[in-house]
Amino acid sequence: MATVELTRKDFTSDQDVRWCPGCGDYAILASVQSLMPKLGIPPHKIVFVTGIGCAGRFAYYMDTYGMHGIHGRAAPLASGLAIARPDLSTWVVAGDGDALSIGGNHLIHALRRNVPLKILLFNNQIYGLTKGQYSPTSEVGKVTKSTPFGALDHPFNPLSLALGAEATFVARTLDVDRAHLTEMLHQAASHQGTAFLEIYQNCPVFNDGAFDALTDKATREHTQIRLEHGEPIRFGSEGERGVIRNDGGLLEIVEVANVGEDALVVHDAHAADPSLAFSLASLAARPTDPTPIGVFRAVDRPVYGEAIDLQIANAREKLGDGDLHALLNSGDTWTVS
Repeated sequence: MATVELTRKDFTSDQDVRWCPGCGDYAILASVQSLMPKLGIPPHKIVFVTGIGCAGRFAYYMDTYGMHGIHGRAAPLASGLAIARPDLSTWVVAGDGDALSIGGNHLIHALRRNVPLKILLFNNQIYGLTKGQYSPTSEVGKVTKSTPFGALDHPFNPLSLALGAEATFVARTLDVDRAHLTEMLHQAASHQGTAFLEIYQNCPVFNDGAFDALTDKATREHTQIRLEHGEPIRFGSEGERGVIRNDGGLLEIVEVANVGEDALVVHDAHAADPSLAFSLASLAARPTDPTPIGVFRAVDRPVYGEAIDLQIANAREKLGDGDLHALLNSGDTWTVS
């Protein structure tokens, strides 16, 4: 039987794509649809689960199986599916408000359990669908319809949150950097466990230009710190700037000419200890400063669904298949009349 060659068209639904003109979601959708054929997984073996928000429309535009869940609940819905059907490639698409506000607890438990999910966090630092309220990632002082005098909440750092939950794959990319976005998506898809990918995504209506420092041609060479495993961490048009550990043990950005290349931190994405990844995630207070992008952490750990299957198999070997009726009627029982 001949193998059918898949194309982007096989993963593109017949639904009209409806986001605001210029929304970063278009670029992400195009990259995901282009990546899918390269994975060699047929559409009927892929599922996209989304929450509520602009990103929630994603499931309708992929010609795969999909589910549009309720606000913040994409991670638990997808977790149940991934555990019950490990033969499927299960993806979660959520916005920063959806995943980090009402869905915060669900997200951290999926990450710590290492459920086989690919979680794409569209971070535009605003609530877009509900017309521009501040979100869990909005900066302090953000003036919005819900905070006319400026937001007072200290924002989440999504990568720090993921690393604190001991996620096994943590990465960051940009909506408009097609090559880098595609590479991060591919690495996330290849990871055996929970892959968490934060995508800086521009909202042209309610938070336009939030990531201009990282994406504009005039500034990006001086603000993007591209992480490469096994390589010294340096950036700039000539690699003139780099990252070191200072005398206090903290990461610091310096001029390479002043310290020498040997002083630079060498990135280790596969280190069991997440402390370097955590420090890198905290290097930039906001995406207006030099900001690391790429894979922060990629380590192996038992996958949650596989552990459940093994536990059930061991129990059957020791105890047999069991009798549900006998179990329900064992121990203390009561008759209610």
